[in-house]
Amino acid sequence: MSTQFTNDLQRTVRRFMEMPKPIRMPMLSYAIGNVVRYVGTTGIRFETMNEREVVVALSNRKKVQNHIKQIHAGAMILLAETASGMVVGMNVADDSVPVIKSIKADFVKRSQGAMQATANLTDEQIQLIRSTPKGETTVEVKVVDADGKEPILVEAIWAWIPKQRSVNK
Repeated sequence: MSTQFTNDLQRTVRRFMEMPKPIRMPMLSYAIGNVVRYVGTTGIRFETMNEREVVVALSNRKKVQNHIKQIHAGAMILLAETASGMVVGMNVADDSVPVIKSIKADFVKRSQGAMQATANLTDEQIQLIRSTPKGETTVEVKVVDADGKEPILVEAIWAWIPKQRSVNK
């Protein structure tokens, strides 16, 4: 993969990676949570963020729990959507914007404790996103709970489209 490509999100992440190791990911999580407010509200933490892989985590805290004291189904989907969207975002050109096209979730077992979502792109997907102004791809997302089991199976389809020009009023 060529190291020549860069976008605003990559440049921002690189600045955080220059911080001392103990604070870089908490500060990145805080910054993203301020821009994407719902991510901040739920307390999603970024653990890994690069052009190939994004890993995010969510603690099983009261404000994201369901009636059986596990992470709510909606919060699980948000976790998967956040990881998959950010890995696409690391690869779209600055004149494009990533948008979720669809997300399918099958809840296959009860979760236990905290959860983690990992989204990955292949070299082919990265090349496609970077080389075309408009398109879509299915992003692989694996969501595991504290026991390392996959209580939810997710398929996320992301598109990227050119940014709309602002209309002068």
